[in-house]
Amino acid sequence: MPNDDFEAVKWFRRAADQGFAQAQVSLGGMYIDGKGVAQDNSEAVNWYRKAAEQGYADAQHRLGKSYAVGIGLPKDFVQAHMWFDLAAMGGDSDAKNDRDKVAEMMTPPQIAEAQRLAKEWKPKSKD
Repeated sequence: MPNDDFEAVKWFRRAADQGFAQAQVSLGGMYIDGKGVAQDNSEAVNWYRKAAEQGYADAQHRLGKSYAVGIGLPKDFVQAHMWFDLAAMGGDSDAKNDRDKVAEMMTPPQIAEAQRLAKEWKPKSKD
């Protein structure tokens, strides 16, 4: 029911605005699917990034997929690899496989750069 989607967006947004990563990912998913809001890949990526930057593995994986395919932002295999790597280290079971797939399309220097970025990455606090 559309009303349920509108209500879900309302509650996800309240929690997301307070910095709750799971709500930020859920809100991003609503934007990807166009449920309760106008479909907007860029807005979805913005919410995924907020959660990913807090160290939330599901969001890191989704952000990696967005970079790998170029959904809501320009395609960037280095960024995709970095976010997949972080998600894999955070316990996302599918991220390692996705990281390995994107690595097949990268040069050794690109992979080294992605690994360096992942190693230097630090989570941000809730915004």
